[in-house]
Amino acid sequence: MSETTVVHLMRHGEVHNPDGVLYGRRAGYHLSDLGRQMADRVAEHLAGRDITHVVSSPLERAQETATPIATSHGVDLATDERLIEAANVFEGKTFGVGDGALRRPGNWRHLTNPFQPSWGEPYIEQVVRMMSALNAARDAARGHEAVAVSHQLPIWMVRSFVERRRLWHDPRKRQCTLASLTTFTFRGDKIVSVGYSEPARDLVPAHLLAGAKPVKGKTKAFGA
Repeated sequence: MSETTVVHLMRHGEVHNPDGVLYGRRAGYHLSDLGRQMADRVAEHLAGRDITHVVSSPLERAQETATPIATSHGVDLATDERLIEAANVFEGKTFGVGDGALRRPGNWRHLTNPFQPSWGEPYIEQVVRMMSALNAARDAARGHEAVAVSHQLPIWMVRSFVERRRLWHDPRKRQCTLASLTTFTFRGDKIVSVGYSEPARDLVPAHLLAGAKPVKGKTKAFGA
């Protein structure tokens, strides 16, 4: 029988972002105090697991989320550029309800094709790099478990691909909340199941949960 390997794709915790900026790949965005609590909570949740490899996106918020997990398992934290957030032309802009970038006509030219999407890194390119990163984490933890910390949209893309869903979607319906785990179980090189859990759900602000209605003055930071 082929060996079993488990890879947990984890979304980072809450980011300190009082201005509601779509930070994307920008440097300098760190976890908030609540985000650090989320990271610690997931590290506690995974403490008894057979984790031999922890890897992260190069962005600060992902590195800070991964650190408690690597520390608790006594492994070095690796970095994989393929786990980075999706590129987006709206980086640095705000998306508050009723007062954000989508109200500005100059930005509308980027919204011509939601199926690709026209405003950022193509969905299929995210799938290709994330599948490569997922497989690399599997290979690094053969017969054990790995944690790979990434970002909402890339995680949702690779899950959608594996579960054979269309890649274009309503961002409000992504099942990938802050500090969540999307878990891929492999038999040998083949994915045999996908699971999802939210160890820090009670710490996540209600307006950031999947399916939550927009709240004026609050930013969901899609794709963060």
